[in-house]
Amino acid sequence: MLEGIRLLRSEYLRTTGYFSPPSNASEACWHAYESLSNEWLPGFGVRSTCGFKASLMTGGCMNITTRSQFESLISQSELQGIQDSCNQSLENNSTCDSCKQRLWRVSASNFGRPVDGNESDCNSYPFMYAAAFASRYGPTNLGAVKCLFSLDFNAFNVNTKRIKHTKVMQRAVLVGCVSGFFVAVLVVWVLWRRHKKYRGRKRNMESTDMGFASAMEIIGENTSLVKFPFEEIKKATKNFSRENIIGMGGYGNVYKGILADGSEVALKRFKNFSAGWDEAFAHEVEVIASIRHVNLVTVRGYCTVAVPLQGHQRIIVCELVHNGSLYDHLFDSRMKKLSWPIRQKIASGIARGLAYLHYGVEPAIIHRDVKASNILLDQTFEPKLADFGFAKFTPEGFTHLSTRVAGTLGYVAPEYAMYGQLSERSDVYSFGVVLLELLSGKKAVAEADGTGTLLLADWAWSQVREGNPLDVVDESMPELGFAEVMERHVLVAVLCSHPVAYARPTMDQVVKMLESDFPLPSIPDCPLVDEMVKIDQPASFSGSSYISSPEGQQPCSYESDHSILSDLEKVGSSQKHM
Repeated sequence: MLEGIRLLRSEYLRTTGYFSPPSNASEACWHAYESLSNEWLPGFGVRSTCGFKASLMTGGCMNITTRSQFESLISQSELQGIQDSCNQSLENNSTCDSCKQRLWRVSASNFGRPVDGNESDCNSYPFMYAAAFASRYGPTNLGAVKCLFSLDFNAFNVNTKRIKHTKVMQRAVLVGCVSGFFVAVLVVWVLWRRHKKYRGRKRNMESTDMGFASAMEIIGENTSLVKFPFEEIKKATKNFSRENIIGMGGYGNVYKGILADGSEVALKRFKNFSAGWDEAFAHEVEVIASIRHVNLVTVRGYCTVAVPLQGHQRIIVCELVHNGSLYDHLFDSRMKKLSWPIRQKIASGIARGLAYLHYGVEPAIIHRDVKASNILLDQTFEPKLADFGFAKFTPEGFTHLSTRVAGTLGYVAPEYAMYGQLSERSDVYSFGVVLLELLSGKKAVAEADGTGTLLLADWAWSQVREGNPLDVVDESMPELGFAEVMERHVLVAVLCSHPVAYARPTMDQVVKMLESDFPLPSIPDCPLVDEMVKIDQPASFSGSSYISSPEGQQPCSYESDHSILSDLEKVGSSQKHM
């Protein structure tokens, strides 16, 4: 029954260029298909016996709805291979096997293998395409039907009249689908016209969510961002070709593209187009439109549009940073190892970018997802912080926000992970972990001899506590720097990744520590492993605070002469008198 549906969809693809009829025409197609099934198997109820649903008529795969979208996903060599193998009579076993093997290879390389042996719509798309356009005799040829859809109509001993009748019924199904489609288009057009008159000329059909529309209007008034036409975006990315994908994330894919003016850009396309995600898109545009800094990715513009059969499109257009991410350079064995001077430059650049977010804009911005893969490098290895999808504005007068936890394991500060309390010092913790990755060449989270996972921050703390800070540094690093400079960077990293929020310096202070002889404060002697930090500490570190552990509460002492805040205030005061 399922293969029969795929046969009908293949014929529909051949005649219309679409893999499936619109959803509001599926019920009519389904009734026609049931009638056709009853002609072959009298008394057999497809719906009651198999439990199939009308949605099978309109099932999709990876947002592929048209022939052109399928051909843009498959490479030219694979398309030519399908033509060479399947453009012949498929009644012979050898030619059939050759064609099917080619299609399975295309399916496996582009859509993955079936899970638990079950085929999905994605796995059937190459077969439907081959029957519609590669097979010499089309999808209604009995040899092609038997080979590509495993349907042997000859086994039913059907005479010529029945075959002709079947073709008539198939055409009737197609006519029903096409008629339903055009009726649906007509209804939608009439409703749209009425809706347009009701909302007035100033309302745009592309922005269906009122809150989102308002946000975009505000952005348009206060920034110089360009709103790109969707057709230009499609042309720049070769219709969102898979070959143009340079990154994937929770929000969607990132494509490289070339605009009409010849400039290369990165285009972030949100993959979920519901109204709820409109707010996320508006938020990211609002954040990145308000900032300009050499160590932050520059945004060129955006695109919002409602496309028939594809839904709401939300795209951000950014500068293309050609040299990959910091994660690639640190952990990809094919990459050349970064030298110490380059790592030092990257560390300072990230610190300056975060300091700008925290203190260079109003209100302050907390990034919330600082990690190696979100730090891009240009040709001169100047770092650029990217992906502001998780960013939060800090209201004036608030020391922290309570919010749903977002971020990546190993980079998230303890007080944020456990209590959802977010502040600029949450970004400081993440920066400390990234700095440790830069220095050690180790990942933020690693396997601990098969017994579980070990945080890089915990390991680095243990090395410093044992008096071996230089053991954190990757000895195979090219052009190692002076020992005292590298040790200083290790101590700054451990200080930034301290489990107690107020023990960490601010990013302004971190920049001074990394780029000058700004004295380092003493690191509070507080273990990191398996301990939950009570974060609601006072701003001063005089006296004792407590952490909970399996042994109960243990003091984590912060003497007044070793307080990070006191030390930094003393240094700042002494510099003012110089």
